[in-house]
Amino acid sequence: MAQKSKEPCKKEACDIQACLSKNNFLPHKCRRVIELLQSCCEKCEYKSTHCGSVSDLLKQKPNQEADSVQRSNN
Repeated sequence: MAQKSKEPCKKEACDIQACLSKNNFLPHKCRRVIELLQSCCEKCEYKSTHCGSVSDLLKQKPNQEADSVQRSNN
């Protein structure tokens, strides 16, 4: 029998890190795994340390990301 993690949503948060690393840290390319983290956070009522920034990631739009990348390159 699988043991329930003491830290909910850890797997989803790790999946996001892996996806972001693979996709040049562009959140819009990882929307599906970000949504999975949001779903997990909703289930645990955001009582996980991994739920702190999920809403910010979902609010970002591709244009905002492109603008912030462009500004950081200047």
